[in-house]
Amino acid sequence: MKKRQRSITRSRNKLPALIAVVFLLALWEAASVLEWVPRYMLPSPGDVVRAFVGDFGALRDNAAVTLQEAFYGLALGVGLGFVFAVLMDAFDILYRALYPLLVITQTIPTVAIAPLLVLWFGYEMTPKIILIVIVTFFPVTVGMLDGFRAVDPDAVNLLRSMGAGRWQIFRYIKAPSALPQFFSGLRIAAAYSVVGAVISEWLGGFSGLGVYMTRVKKAFAFDKMFAVILLISVISLALMALVDLLQRRCMPYAHLHEEP
Repeated sequence: MKKRQRSITRSRNKLPALIAVVFLLALWEAASVLEWVPRYMLPSPGDVVRAFVGDFGALRDNAAVTLQEAFYGLALGVGLGFVFAVLMDAFDILYRALYPLLVITQTIPTVAIAPLLVLWFGYEMTPKIILIVIVTFFPVTVGMLDGFRAVDPDAVNLLRSMGAGRWQIFRYIKAPSALPQFFSGLRIAAAYSVVGAVISEWLGGFSGLGVYMTRVKKAFAFDKMFAVILLISVISLALMALVDLLQRRCMPYAHLHEEP
């Protein structure tokens, strides 16, 4: 009985989003069919699906390259973000010296950095991974720093009074307290990793979804271009869902109060 009630609750929770998606698809279909925008510039959802299915092989091959770049860049970005956050929390002088530089890195448009990276490192995977690292390590670093600094000072003082060292305080107080912020940053970084890979591929490369998008745009195949956008969105949502699943595995206690 409880499982049935939970299933009904979940369906009700998802209903508003489903209605919104259906409404937007219907509006898109009407705009295309009625040619509010010329149909070759705004293909209908059906045209996009047909282009996706018809060109699935090329999309799959290019998506594999983009995902590989995104995975390497995200892994390095998360690792660097974790190290930076721990060091900046442990040493206040590093926080005061590096935090403004981290903020400055996010004020520079990625489309301005990408051409320079291509010039410096060539058209292979290296400049793309570097760009992804740049756009992904910041949310992880800031999220973890906020988590570290939100720790209850009374809990820290209690452990110190019991003779705990810096490592014990980090392990038992700071790291668990920073997990929610870490996963929030990781969720953003996962989405940014795909977008960063595509942007870097726009400006130089031999394969990938960004390269494919540039080619179909030059051929005025806008249905295929929308198919790429659809695939990028699906990949980003899938990565965010994986982060949510990982968070539930690592923090099952944080979801006990949620409505199933």
